[in-house]
Order: sequence, then structure tokens, then C-alpha cells
Amino acid sequence: MKDKYFLTNKAADSYHTWSQKAFGFRLWSWRRGMSLLATPLILGAIADLAITPKAIANELPTSQTSPEYLVQAQIIYVNSSTGTDNDTVTGSQAAPFRTITYAMSRATAGTTIKLAPGTYSPDTGEAFPINIQPGVILLGDQSNNGRNVLIIGGGNFVSPSLARQNATIRTLGDPQILGVTITNPNTRGTGIWVESSNPTISNSTFVNSKRDGVFISAEGNATITNNIFAQNDGNGISVARSGGGLIRGNLFQNTGFGISINDDSAPKIVENQIVDNRDGVMISHTAKPILRNNLIENNQRDGIVAIATAQPNLGTAGDPGQNLIRNNQRYDLYNATRGNSISAVGNQIDESRIYGLVEYVLAAVTPPNLGLEVGTISDLQGHWAQSYMEALVSLGIMSGFDDGSFRPDEPVTRVQFAAIVKNAFTPAAQQSGSQFPDVPSTFWGYQAIQSAYQGGFISGFPDGQFRPNDPITRIQSIVGLAQGLGYQSDNLDVLSIYQDAGEIPAWALPSVAGATTGNLVVNYPNQSQLNPNRVATRADVAAFVYQALVNTGKVQAINSPYLISTP
Repeated sequence: MKDKYFLTNKAADSYHTWSQKAFGFRLWSWRRGMSLLATPLILGAIADLAITPKAIANELPTSQTSPEYLVQAQIIYVNSSTGTDNDTVTGSQAAPFRTITYAMSRATAGTTIKLAPGTYSPDTGEAFPINIQPGVILLGDQSNNGRNVLIIGGGNFVSPSLARQNATIRTLGDPQILGVTITNPNTRGTGIWVESSNPTISNSTFVNSKRDGVFISAEGNATITNNIFAQNDGNGISVARSGGGLIRGNLFQNTGFGISINDDSAPKIVENQIVDNRDGVMISHTAKPILRNNLIENNQRDGIVAIATAQPNLGTAGDPGQNLIRNNQRYDLYNATRGNSISAVGNQIDESRIYGLVEYVLAAVTPPNLGLEVGTISDLQGHWAQSYMEALVSLGIMSGFDDGSFRPDEPVTRVQFAAIVKNAFTPAAQQSGSQFPDVPSTFWGYQAIQSAYQGGFISGFPDGQFRPNDPITRIQSIVGLAQGLGYQSDNLDVLSIYQDAGEIPAWALPSVAGATTGNLVVNYPNQSQLNPNRVATRADVAAFVYQALVNTGKVQAINSPYLISTP
């Protein structure tokens, strides 16, 4: 197919070649062969940063999300751990549905679908993409940007304007999506697809999708406020065709282009923080976005880029821009258009970092304060065990890696488990040490192994070896904690809570029963599946250890839908 759009500009040699066939396959092709939507954009030695939301004020009108409104409106409750999808279930708080998909089939305009903390994915029965119907409110937990309400997955559909696509959610009409975390792990997967609809998307998190967090196309007119966009391989938000709307008070960090504005689109971009991306805002074609009161800094190449015949409005004499654009690696403002002059009156930009025709008037600017706190762990945002892992990091019990990651789904080795136990409990010696032939005194984990062994948290093998680098299983880690902390029980009936209880070895039964009654066990993604012989991940061990600390009174309990609680 012949490309409809082909842009060339000597001033923007590295940027230009727009491909219409792109959006599902290749948005930008670089003269050096890089594909922005199909490949990760964050390269080099710059470490990823995680985002931890603090109390973000909800700037939306409260009429439709206030307690008074919710009492009067129809509410459908959904719980991926305890719910059931069939006609005998009412969808009440006491008898919730299991999937958003099923709840949506029962919803009409004015319905609120209230999601319990948990993960909503193909493993729990979701069918993607989920179409959010007009007038429906999808409500998770707005207080923490949906940290514990995770919607993970994607499905194919045919877009009227951009052909075959893959999305987690499609919006129809005027729904509201509030307080959820959305990840699309599929190739070219987008979180929310907005096409010729006008949704409100607020107080949510868009993380680790393979393309964009939100894509607006055709005449989509979304209100997108107070969200976090991080570590998406494509862009935080892309706007194409005649898309518009309001993008306000969001944080875009380490997410390809923070915002990509294309075609004839003209959204209003206000009071956002756009930091640590490849480029902050990319504007192409004949797009005419309005940018006001944004902080755009520390992006790996340029703060704002305009190409082709784009005409962004960064401020006029009557309406100054009040944008603070600074410390971007190449240019803070790069006008690579075909001769257009950009109006940028009333902004704070270093003139030496402006390239191209720009009508610029300096003004002192106070950056927007979104109440967002930048953390140091890159891959915890939206993870089911995020709260457990962040807590143990803050306590110095576990730590991240030098590249800024935590790697929550990596296996834990026996020596790593011993080190975590030593840091968490400082075990008192219950027995003398053992000189394992495969653990010399010069081994980095020697002291941790001796401490955990003497405290009764771990033992060697019958052949006398310790095998420090072998992965530890879930059953071994649960038994180790139970024995070290004295959680034993002869009440084996409690194990009936696990559908796979038959896989628990006989020698482990009293310890697992004790750990279960002691609320040490956390099962993800299904509470009823212990998966005793599965290798324990760093997330698993963090959850078990944190629960053990709760029982000792050292830390406050964390609400998790995966915690096993017994009467």
C-alpha cells in the first residue's frame, strides 16, 4: 500500500517518515530503522523510575461518583477472587460477579461497576477487549490510582479508522473509568482505545503496555485527568485523526513519547508533568494542540518537537503559556516544521535550547504540583504484590537491583531466602551451625545461611549439601517461615481451603496448616490454589515475609485480595 503521508524536512532528518499503515504496525519509521510503536523507546543507561501516587485530588465533578449518587444508582459488584458469573448471582456486594465482562453484559446507562481489589485478566475469565458501554462507571480505587485493581490483557478488534488493533478496553459513548491499573502485554497492545467517544478517564495508572496507555482516534474527545503513565513501550497518550479533549494533571514518565499528537487533532494539554521520556511531546501533521502550565523536563532527547505543518499553541500575549520546559538532553523546544512559526509567549525556556522559528517571550513559571512522588523501583507499579515489596524495601529487608528494577517475578534462591530471613527476623539460634561443603566461609551468603539455619528457618539436604543457588519452592519457603516462627498445627482440616491440597507433602502438612491459620499464606492469582511445588518468586516471598512481620506486630497489615484468612 502506498503511504498517504510522507514527510521530509532537512531540519528534522531523524524524525520524518509518517506511515498511514502505521498505527497498528508502525507509527514512525526512523531513517535509522527504529520503530516507535513496535519497540521499546527507552534505551541506554538511564534507569527506569517507578511512580508511587500520593493523595491526588480528584478534579472531576463529584456528582456521579459521590456516595450520595452511588446509593441511588444501580451498583454491580465484581470480585475476581470470590465472585461467580451466572444468572443465579445478583451482583450484590454479598454475591458479586467474577468478571468485568459479565458485569458489563448486565449494565445499562447509569450503572456503576464496583471492582474489588484484585487482578482481572484472562486467567480470571475476562474476554478482551472489554467494551465499556455509554453512561457506565467502571470504578476501582481512586485513592491510590488503582494500585490494587489490575486489569491485564488485550484482544483484537477492527477500528473503523485504523484497521486491526489490540486493546484492553474500548470506550463507547460517555463512560467513566476511575481508579484502575491497566496493562496490555500483547504485541502492539494499547490500554484504552477511544474512538468517536467521549469518556472520562481519571485517577488511574497505565503501565507496561506494549504500545500506548491511551489511544484517541477519529473524533474521540476524552477527558483524561490525574493519571499515571509509565513504562509503556509506545507512548503515554497518542491522539490521531480529529481527536481532541482535555489531558490534565497527569504524570508521564519513562513512557516513549509522553504524548504524541498527530493528524488534525487539537487536544488541550494542561498542568501535566512530562519527564524522563524519549521525547516529551511529539506534534506532527497539521495538529494544533494547546499547551498550558506543563512541566516538561529531563526527557532523553527533546522536550517538545513539532514537525511537518504542525501548529502547536504554547502561549499568546492574551493567554500566556506558563509552561516550564527545561533540562531536556537536546532541545527544550524543537520547531522542525516546514516554515511555521510557533507562538510560545509566557513560558520559561532557555533560549539557547530553542531551535527553529519561535515567537518566544520569557516568563517566570511555577511548575504544577500533582502530589505525585517518584520512587526508585522501576517495575513494581501495578504488580499484585507492589505494597508488600515496597514495604520490605523501605524496611531494608529486600532491595532492588543496580539497574533500578526489583524483578518481582524472578525466582528466589535458597541463599537469597536465607538473606531475607536474616534481615527480617534476626533469628535467635535454636541449634548449632552446620558447615555445608558447598558453602565456604568466603561465600557471600555464608553468614545469612548460618543465621537462617541456626534459627530453624532452613535446612540442608540429606547428602549434607545446602545447594545455595537452587531455587526455593513455595512450599519450602512457607514451611521454613512456619518452622522458624513456631507456626505448627494438627488441624489439617484447614487445608481444605486449597483445591490442590493433595499436592502438599506429608512432612509439610503441620507447617502449612500452621501458616494458614497464622495468615502467612498469600496465593496469587487464585486464593484456592496453593501451588506448593511452584518456584517461589521474589513477590511470593515478600508477601509471606511481610505477613509474618504483621503477626509479630512489627508492621501494619496490608489489605490484599490474595491473603488467606481463616476464622
